[in-house]
Amino acid sequence: MPSSVRTTTLPSGEAVPVLGQGTWKMGEDSRRRADEVSALRLGLDLGVTLIDTAEMYASGGAEEVVAEAIVGHRAEVFLVSKVLPSNASRAGVRRACENSLRRLRTDRIDLYLLHWPGSVPLAETVEAFEILKKEGKIRHWGVSNFDTEEMEELVGLPAGDGVQTNQVLYNLSRRGLEFDLAPWSRQRGIPLMAYSPVEQGALARNARLDAVAVRHGATAAQIALAWVMHQEGVIAIPKASSQEHVRQNFAALDIELTVEDLADLDRAFPPPTRKHGLEMI
Repeated sequence: MPSSVRTTTLPSGEAVPVLGQGTWKMGEDSRRRADEVSALRLGLDLGVTLIDTAEMYASGGAEEVVAEAIVGHRAEVFLVSKVLPSNASRAGVRRACENSLRRLRTDRIDLYLLHWPGSVPLAETVEAFEILKKEGKIRHWGVSNFDTEEMEELVGLPAGDGVQTNQVLYNLSRRGLEFDLAPWSRQRGIPLMAYSPVEQGALARNARLDAVAVRHGATAAQIALAWVMHQEGVIAIPKASSQEHVRQNFAALDIELTVEDLADLDRAFPPPTRKHGLEMI
């Protein structure tokens, strides 16, 4: 077991874990709430202190699960939440942020993201983020589901260089962004935050991972997760709704993929040779 979780660095200079905890679909069923809370708490105990959520998840229910999980731990948690594009106006961002703060039972969000590009002018959303930063309601801001052209527009705006991350769909079966978005982001020191790093469990059942998994005495899911965390400047945020799943994800930090492993995975899941549109789920 690693003594500490590896980190990567945001443009602000702050170090964050390369393994976080996702919460998509949490808070949808009250019968699962105790298990969801205990899973998040175990992750925190292990040092997986980045938790990602959003106002959209279970219509705020996931934020309420997170609030329960971080009681007594707020100081060590790096808390990420997201605002819907429909709430991304100057007044809407403030209202959405305050509602998220209330559900999360905290006075600040460490990283607040625009969930995907919408119809509100990006400059207006960035201005609203900057105001929230000055007021101490958020510490950093970023975006989600932005392709290269949208990132170019963003960093060209006044205060646009304040963006700290871009949260995107990225895993072995969704490598399209490696053609241009990933190198563009690495060059500028903007980490990618990879959601669905095991493709919602699909890669856990993919036989193309079995040979590498056997070499490491690991599961296919752990290899898929280790591969994402192996990528420079990438943060993986898998969801785990049980303590056992949390332990399995955590153990993936110990897997050191070899040159042979990486070559086998490239053959099984070839990198892109041309531009692909950014994928979302």
